[in-house]
Amino acid sequence: MRAKLKSAALALCPIRRDELKKFIPMFIVFFLVGFVYNILRNTKDAVLITGQSSGAEIIPFVKVWVMLPGALLMTAFFSRLSNKYTMERVFYILISIFVVYFLAFTFILYPISDSLRLDGFGDFLTNHLPKGAHGFVSMVRHWSFTLFYVMCELWSCIILSILFWGFANETTTVNEATRFYGFFGIGMNFSGIAAGHACIYLSRLPSKMGAVANPWFHSLVYITLVIAVSGVLIIGVLRWMHTNVFHDCKYYKPKSKNNFKLSLRKNFSYLAKSKYLICIAIVVVSFNLVINLVEVLWKDQVRQLYPAPGDFSVYLNQVTVATGIVATVGAVFTSIFIRKFGWTKAAFITPAMLLLTSVGFFSCLLFKGSMQSLTEGFLGMTPLALAAFFGSMQICLSRGCKYTVFDATKEIAFVPLTPESRKKGKAAIDGVGSRLGKSGGSVIHQGLLMIFTTFAVTAPYIAIFLLIVICLWMLAVKVLGLEFKKLTESHAHLEINEEEAQAADADNATTPSTQTS
Repeated sequence: MRAKLKSAALALCPIRRDELKKFIPMFIVFFLVGFVYNILRNTKDAVLITGQSSGAEIIPFVKVWVMLPGALLMTAFFSRLSNKYTMERVFYILISIFVVYFLAFTFILYPISDSLRLDGFGDFLTNHLPKGAHGFVSMVRHWSFTLFYVMCELWSCIILSILFWGFANETTTVNEATRFYGFFGIGMNFSGIAAGHACIYLSRLPSKMGAVANPWFHSLVYITLVIAVSGVLIIGVLRWMHTNVFHDCKYYKPKSKNNFKLSLRKNFSYLAKSKYLICIAIVVVSFNLVINLVEVLWKDQVRQLYPAPGDFSVYLNQVTVATGIVATVGAVFTSIFIRKFGWTKAAFITPAMLLLTSVGFFSCLLFKGSMQSLTEGFLGMTPLALAAFFGSMQICLSRGCKYTVFDATKEIAFVPLTPESRKKGKAAIDGVGSRLGKSGGSVIHQGLLMIFTTFAVTAPYIAIFLLIVICLWMLAVKVLGLEFKKLTESHAHLEINEEEAQAADADNATTPSTQTS
């Protein structure tokens, strides 16, 4: 009976007591990084989309014309830092850069944003560009908000995807990763719940305090201070880990000395030669492309429903809280599912979920007009509110999969690779691949907007693109699953041989003393 209870306890919480010294601070770092990520994700939309003469149509243009070049530059900068400094110091430098920028935007750029607007140049572009380029004009006109949006996006790309997961992959074994990463997903979900509640409270706080003059600016100040404190805490916990944990070989064994240097061009060249890395890249690009195709349409619905930045921010953060709750339930079983059913079946969950939820959202969006009498008569909701609701439900479920099973399976796929393959492939895939996916979705949106001018007309074509991409994604998962199985079996064989060799060396070392006695 005791053995069965112990087995059940290990299944629910497979972290050993002696591993807590390593696991808990890593969990805290991931929580804080995710906390800042969730705050920035909704804040950037509230700042950019609700600006004067702006809207959701600005997002595709920003992601192609500014976000993609910004990701390339930041990834190249990360590569240079990695060639010169340790991963620990790179972490400190990049987090400091982000925190300083957000403070500068809030206290310097935002108060004078009206005087920074390029209205003259924007009017010139409006007179010479087609009507479908309205988003591009808004991007240029509100360049300071555009830059803020890009920096918020880069936190996800650089700090979360490259730095944290690179740090985790470097300091954990395959066995630890299969047990740790599912709980990191839970940490991401809790961070979303905490960030959502925090932003809702801070968005409403100025009105409660009687700050009637530009209450959104006061909310932005509070939000930025929370981000700055979180950045300092991340640096503090990381420093504690490197001082008190990683000096012990029990918790961290350097896998090999890295004598290679990172180069953006060489990283992509290296990726192109690896079938395994190409499959990971297809998975990452496909996910981000699908998410971008759906999210822009959803945010357009929400922007029409809540035009004020404070209300818009509150709604998005309510969705974030709901996402965290839904995803937490799934994250509890992620680690168990991966260990019981294998990597491939777990990796299929995300594209399948996105396919099902997207069908529901697009059905509601495309038939919104014909359902007006039904929705208002029986549900008491306008078609716009119903479309926003179904889109929110789709976002909750798809993000829930992303923060749990998708991130866990993607990062586990990197673990059995050599340090060179892992670092070069991760820099190329997470640093630029994710941006290519979002930019690809934005290119599709841009092309359709230039032709049809509105999202309402482009929705059927977007649905077709989405179906094609998800099918390609599932094919890549199947191929990657076969390759992953080969690598992990080979990796396990090598670990067994190393343990046997160490045991033999230990026996040889004790033999002389035994004979002497």
